[in-house]
Amino acid sequence: MSTKFSEDVVPLTELKINPGRVVKHVAEAHRPVLLTSRGRGVAVVQSLTDYEQVEDEREFMRAVVAGLADLEAGREVSLAEAKARLGLK
Repeated sequence: MSTKFSEDVVPLTELKINPGRVVKHVAEAHRPVLLTSRGRGVAVVQSLTDYEQVEDEREFMRAVVAGLADLEAGREVSLAEAKARLGLK
């Protein structure tokens, strides 16, 4: 999801004039749009679907990192013990 500066940088005035076009663009391109004011970035617009996907991936990666940290710290249990704790056979 790399930004295409020729397509994904939009002045705030353009968003005010035609917000539907910007929303359609982010939904179709699956890339966020950088909103600018006086040539400086001020906000990012992203489709809800893409935002949720990124958040799910971020949450998964945090869980992986936490799991690896637990392994390094010696906080692990065997599969049999985990099944017993969860009441599984």
